[in-house]
Amino acid sequence: MADESVLEPTADTFGATGVVAHFRGPLADGPPADALRIDAPRLDRFGPSELARMVTIALVVVLTVAKALASRLVRRRGSSWASAASNGLVDGFEVLGPTFVKLGQMIASSPGVFPAPLADACLRCLDEVPPFAPDDVRRQIEEDLGRSPSQLFAAFDDRPLSAASIAQVHACTLPDGRSAVIKLQRPNIAERMNTDLRIMYGFARITAKTKIGRQLNSVAVVEDLHQVTNEELNFVLEAHRQTRFRDKIGAFGDNKWITAPEVYWDYCGPHLICMERMTGTPMDEFAALAEQGIDGELTLRRGVKVWFEAAMIHGPFHGDVHAGNLWVLDDGRSTYLDFGIMGELTDEWKQILKDMQYTAMIDGDYTRIVRNWKNVGVIPTDIGPDEVVAAQVKLVMDPLLDQSIGEVSLGELMKQNLDLANQFGATAPRELVLITKQLLYFERYAKALAPDYNMARDVYLLKNIFPEAVAAKAAELGVTFPD
Repeated sequence: MADESVLEPTADTFGATGVVAHFRGPLADGPPADALRIDAPRLDRFGPSELARMVTIALVVVLTVAKALASRLVRRRGSSWASAASNGLVDGFEVLGPTFVKLGQMIASSPGVFPAPLADACLRCLDEVPPFAPDDVRRQIEEDLGRSPSQLFAAFDDRPLSAASIAQVHACTLPDGRSAVIKLQRPNIAERMNTDLRIMYGFARITAKTKIGRQLNSVAVVEDLHQVTNEELNFVLEAHRQTRFRDKIGAFGDNKWITAPEVYWDYCGPHLICMERMTGTPMDEFAALAEQGIDGELTLRRGVKVWFEAAMIHGPFHGDVHAGNLWVLDDGRSTYLDFGIMGELTDEWKQILKDMQYTAMIDGDYTRIVRNWKNVGVIPTDIGPDEVVAAQVKLVMDPLLDQSIGEVSLGELMKQNLDLANQFGATAPRELVLITKQLLYFERYAKALAPDYNMARDVYLLKNIFPEAVAAKAAELGVTFPD
């Protein structure tokens, strides 16, 4: 490879000996365009491998649910039958592996969509999963980068820092001394997960003919999981989006308190991402943040502001801001982590989201929202004059938006809008559903960190989106903004 300075190689020796001082991997010059495409295999294909796997799935689910129900029968008290069956099903998910763990995560993050016992049981799927073996770790790195970890890194830890359904993270030190981590995809995970998804899809099409299947919209759930999974499996795309998100944080000359890990492209490959290592405290460790004297409200406002700018201006926004992906760093900054799930609105929907925020925070003119809703089919065009409908919406919305985060949920209001769209047969983009979920996450942190904070009226969040209007509104309200 070009520009390599190699010392005398010594296998399995960490440190200076044997390490390539100026390594340049296959993505050192950035990702090629064709590597950023999502080539998701068809869902409607069914062959021998799917049939064999289906038998395994059926046996595991039947056995784990039966075992949980039998245990409930023996105890005759405690959890309900529904909870017992749900916990048995999640036991099966954990045995069956990453695809089913991912399904459980989707169910857990959508508690209003699925029955409460099932959504509660699936919270277990948010925990870490067992790591894959060190030999597989080393083999995967060598397949992607052409060299063993001992030749690439001054130090490499076989023990993962964390392990999730699709990948796990290992600490390492680059030859120049920089502390880094490698996010490494599980071996053969793409083939395994897509086989499982094809089986789920076939089952969903059958259940779609039943009442509960229609209520759960089972086909759409699997199609969404298929799209999300294959996006997450494209690590080149993830690293590219992470870089774009990070590069845009300081686009307006501020946001110095928010960051994201730098991607080290020299050490990236098709199935691994090498990036800057971050150390800090997850956003939901509220007691630890309090002990550190962290201003929870200010930290949250800065983080949400950056996220708003990503969603409404720059392009890709973080689509999975649970506590493990949002940390307060030891130096006082905050960082976004894990960019496997991201969304990007079309220009039309960016404008709609801007209009919604401008209305809520600046001028209260709901006619622009009504016009948008009519244009995209959220409400019928013949429902009435824009001004009349807007006045009715204003009567409902303004009192709600004036309440603190502990009394009203902006995320729930967005969810109601999506439900309204569905009732009228309009289809909101998946990215808008993602946005709603992230607002619910942010509000969960706010209720603990700053229960009196009103995110729906905080014009600071729009400082770079509508600079002149926000400056005028801030002067009118007599408020000043943090740096």
